[in-house]
Amino acid sequence: MSTGELLSIEPQELQFPFELKKQISCSLQLTNKTSNYVAFKVKTTNPKKYCVRPNTGIVLPQSTSDVIVTMQAQKEAPADMQCKDKFLLQSAVTSPGATTKDITPEMFHKESGNTVEECKLRVSYVAPPQPPSPVREGSDEGSSPRVSVSDNGTLNTAEYTAAKAFISKLTQEKNSAIQQNNKLQQELEFLRRKGNRSSGGISFIYVIIVGVLGIFLGFLLKKT
Repeated sequence: MSTGELLSIEPQELQFPFELKKQISCSLQLTNKTSNYVAFKVKTTNPKKYCVRPNTGIVLPQSTSDVIVTMQAQKEAPADMQCKDKFLLQSAVTSPGATTKDITPEMFHKESGNTVEECKLRVSYVAPPQPPSPVREGSDEGSSPRVSVSDNGTLNTAEYTAAKAFISKLTQEKNSAIQQNNKLQQELEFLRRKGNRSSGGISFIYVIIVGVLGIFLGFLLKKT
C-alpha cells in the first residue's frame, strides 16, 4: 500500500489474469486520510489499451473511492507474459465542497505552487485461475463394492457396518467349518482304530464317512 500524505493506494501493482480476446478488469482503492477534499487523476503510458473509470474524481475527507481499470481484449499474448505498461496517479488538495466538474489540469501542476503527490503503479499479468479437473469415475460393472465417503471425508456408517458384519459372518462360518473338520477327523480316526480291532465290515462305513466328509468340506469352503 502506498502511504502518501493525501491518499493511500491499494494495490501498488495492477494485476490482470491474462486471457486472449477477453476484457479484464481490476480495481484500485483510494483512501483519503486527511480532512481536506482531495482531487485525483489517473494517467497511463498506453491509453488505447486501458479504460479507467473514473480517471478523475474527488475523494471526500476520511473516505474511500474505487477506480476500475479495464484492459481491452488482446489478440496476442506478450512475450514471456511481461508487461511494460505503467500508471501514474496524481492527487492534490482542492477547495471544500469541490466536485469532479471543478477539476482542472492546472490542479496537478507543481509549477503552479500546488501540493501534488504522484504514485507510479506497475502492471503485471498473472495466470488465470484454472477450473478443477473433472474426476473420472470408474464403471461400477465388474468392480468390487466400495464404501462411500462423505463430503467431510468420513466413511458412510451404514455401508461400513454392513461390510463389517459380512466379514464377521464369513469368519464365523470358516471357523465353524474348521471345527467340524477337526471333529470329523477325530471320529474318523476313532472308527478306523475300532475297525482294525473288529471285523472287516467296518471298512464300508469308513468309505461312506470319507465321502460325506469330502462333500461337506467342499460345500463349506465354496461358501466362504
